[in-house]
Amino acid sequence: MAMAEKIKILLVKKKMSVTALAKCLGQSSQNLSNKLSNDDFRESELKKIAEALNCDYDATFTLRDSGEKV
Repeated sequence: MAMAEKIKILLVKKKMSVTALAKCLGQSSQNLSNKLSNDDFRESELKKIAEALNCDYDATFTLRDSGEKV
């Protein structure tokens, strides 16, 4: 699942609009909408989004053969 799709699901669960999230992040709603459309986020932005949505963000790689997370 794409990160943008996950963010959209969180927005629904938190009953928050893209405009409201953009305001929390200090950016325009157009800029955030573009990032969602292109699924183009830096890790630092994802951490800020998680904070704004009162969520934890964990970036991990999982080895397919062993299931080990790195």
